[in-house]
Amino acid sequence: MADPVHVDLVALADEHAAKAAASPHGRSAHLLVHDGVLRQTIIALTAGSALDEHNAPTAASLQVLRGRVSLTIAGRRQELVAGQLHPIPQERHGLLAHEDSVVLLTAVTN
Repeated sequence: MADPVHVDLVALADEHAAKAAASPHGRSAHLLVHDGVLRQTIIALTAGSALDEHNAPTAASLQVLRGRVSLTIAGRRQELVAGQLHPIPQERHGLLAHEDSVVLLTAVTN
């Protein structure tokens, strides 16, 4: 059996936070895992940046690695801070960064 791939989330958070800061859109994202229906993506947003409302995958969760964000769902906001993990309901949703932030999105797609 091959050794599993190890990912340094701290280094990736640093890298993508820097890329987001340099981006005119204030965002950077990178797909870390693409294994069958499983996807894991690191997303960095500068303060005030957002991901517009979009459809939810079959199942998903959001882990805040650094910063403070709001998951917006049907006009409601769920504020999340570093260290928190939150399931994403199967509703249209968006993400707003209140400060420079990095999150790990885990999703199961069809």
